Amino acid sequence: MSDHNRPEEQEPDRSTEPEAPPERPGLLQVLASVLAALFGVQSGRNRARDFQRGDPRDYILVFTLAVAALVIGMILLVRAIV
Repeated sequence: MSDHNRPEEQEPDRSTEPEAPPERPGLLQVLASVLAALFGVQSGRNRARDFQRGDPRDYILVFTLAVAALVIGMILLVRAIV
């Protein structure tokens, strides 16, 4: 028999392989996203990344600390001026 009659061997479909889970944003990325959102300049791409990969607890914690630091900073600034 010749090799012409043998079915061709196909390579496995690599598109069905599970992808590695996307990496969570690091602390600096979370801080940058929170500060950008706090001041209203968050980009759509970063916002999408935050919602797809980020853990809400990280953002809530960083947001709470950022707001507390902002309020304390404002109080100290006003006391220094007055």
